[in-house]
Amino acid sequence: MPALLQRHASTLVFLVALLLWECACRLVPIPQYMLPAPSAVWLAGVEMGLQHWLEHIAATLQVALAGYALAIALAIPLAMAITRSSLLSRILMPWMVIIQSTPIVAVAPIIVVSLGTGLLPRALITTLIAFFPLLVSTALGLSNVPEELLELSRSLRASSSRQYWQIRMPFALPHVFSALQVSMTLAIVGAVVAEFVAAEQGLGYLILFATSSFKMPIAFAALGLLVLCSLLLYAAVQQLHKALFPWSEQSTAAS
Repeated sequence: MPALLQRHASTLVFLVALLLWECACRLVPIPQYMLPAPSAVWLAGVEMGLQHWLEHIAATLQVALAGYALAIALAIPLAMAITRSSLLSRILMPWMVIIQSTPIVAVAPIIVVSLGTGLLPRALITTLIAFFPLLVSTALGLSNVPEELLELSRSLRASSSRQYWQIRMPFALPHVFSALQVSMTLAIVGAVVAEFVAAEQGLGYLILFATSSFKMPIAFAALGLLVLCSLLLYAAVQQLHKALFPWSEQSTAAS
């Protein structure tokens, strides 16, 4: 029994928190436009209809996954380039830090005005949020290969490209997949930011619309679905890591 409780401790805490939330809303006269009860959130979500929810979820996931894929396509090759060239690292890394230090929420309206309100500007906003952790973690993994492994490869006269793909990249995989998991959740954040700025559909747009109309149960339902999508995508990347590179996943757990 104690082992079962430990295994499901987080679920039990979540259920207890929901119960306390429901009781507080029933015992204390809190206006629904300030804090709706979980039961009110559930009823509002059911009334809205599954088809409507699926359309908003699909719109958000489209932006999130497009920006995530673009972040991967840019960050990993760039991390490989800057670890192979110290000159390129000195040139590009300050600019990467500047981009990361710039508040994306402030830049998002500029991107939308410049590129329009289609998928591309929203995916670009998502990319800017998800890009930097993937770049830094991949570069860190590629750079922190034990020197004795590199010396061994040189003694065996391994070419530079072979050394890179057979030693550096496998060693960097735990770092890469850790960053992929973090960037996946950031991609959802980026999609919501993009939808706050310019969108006619999506969970972020729905939250903005619902709060402006004081329909807080709908806003809370959309927020709950955003959290659920983020958790499921995080778990999907984790399972992909286990399926493709189980030895890498085990080494990450051991460390």
